[in-house]
Formats: sequence, structure tokens, C-alpha cells
Amino acid sequence: MTDWQALHLALVQALEELAPTLEAHADAPVPATPEWDVHDVLAHLAGGAADHVTGRLDGAPGPGWTHRHVEERREDGVRALLAELAAHGVSVREQLGDSPRPASVWDLAVHTADLHEALGLGRPASGLWAAVTHAVAPALLSGVPRRFQVGAARYGAGAPGDDELLELDEYELFRGAFSRRSRSQMAAWCGGALDAATLDGLCVFGPREDDQPVPTAPPEALSSQVTAGS
Repeated sequence: MTDWQALHLALVQALEELAPTLEAHADAPVPATPEWDVHDVLAHLAGGAADHVTGRLDGAPGPGWTHRHVEERREDGVRALLAELAAHGVSVREQLGDSPRPASVWDLAVHTADLHEALGLGRPASGLWAAVTHAVAPALLSGVPRRFQVGAARYGAGAPGDDELLELDEYELFRGAFSRRSRSQMAAWCGGALDAATLDGLCVFGPREDDQPVPTAPPEALSSQVTAGS
């Protein structure tokens, strides 16, 4: 069983470690959330944590709820937003209990990857997202009449007479599941073996049309753009 409390803490700490880069690029656009920049994503994460602790959840998780997080923290700096996120961390983790679908942790993991991709930081370390992949994979793939290898795990219903095992990248499934890959990007998965309806059905927030930056660098490597401070 995944220790979601430990994962939440690890994600908060990972963002704190990125503070200098996030601060230097606070106004950089985030393709996964095209109406937001880096500062706005952090404002949402801080606001979401605060609202979960105080019970201010009217409209959650809709756009009005997330928009309020951003507007209320428009004047807060990156360091203040990270401090707010961390300050509510203990209470957020106490509320998680044994939930098999801890939305606050999954949201944090997804947006951490959003920031990595926006700034060319490579994939986050697998310990920050792989558990989410394997939490959603059974529901997403159990009804698909194919067999999938996802990391060390296998999913899919299979089909009579079809013994082919399709390799599906753990990170790409994580991103696609939360609608962070376009239809055309997902169409290339598994050598193009999956039909459009199957791929659309994997997207929790529905399919998207705009291609997203797909990281190729190792997690420790910063892109030349970021390290140059541009």
C-alpha cells in the first residue's frame, strides 16, 4: 500500500528544493495549464492546501475554486507560496487517512511534473509520481482488450488469441491519464497500436489537442535555458 502521507511530504520538499529556479522563472508559462504561469501554479497549490485544511471547498475542484487561489495570492512571492504550502502540510497529511484516491497528493504530483516540463527540468524523480501511475492504471486499463507492461506491473483485460504485450511508459501514462498529453502524442504510444477511443478514455480530464513538452533529460539535469537564468 502506498504511503500517501510520505509522498505528499516528499513532493512539498521537492518543490522547496526547486525554490531558486521557481523564483527566477515565476512568470514562465506552463503549457500544461496554459492560462497559468509558474507563480499561478504555486498559488493554486498553496490555496488548495489551505482550503483543504479550513474546509473552504465550495466549487472544488472546478475552475472558479482554482481561480480564487490564484487571485487571492497575486501579490505573494514564490517563497511565501511555498511556505504556505509547507505550513499546511501536516494538517493535509493528517486528513489523508487511508484514502485510495488522495486528490490533494495526486494534484501536487501532477503540478510538480507540470513545472518540471515547463522549465525543462526533465522528469521528476520516479518516487514523486510512479505510485500515482499505478494507482490509476488498474481502473484505466482493466477494461482495455490488450495487455500492457507498465514498469514492473502488467495491466489490461487482454483478448482471446492476442498474446502481444504492449509496453507503456510509466511516466507517459501518468501524464496522459491527467490529460497532460495531446491526442497526437498519445497516438504514438505502443507503436500506434491503440485506437483513438481507447486513448481518449485514458484521460481523466478529457483529451487535449495541444502538444506538451515531453522531457528527455534526467531529473537532475537543468536545461541550458534555466541554468542560464533566462
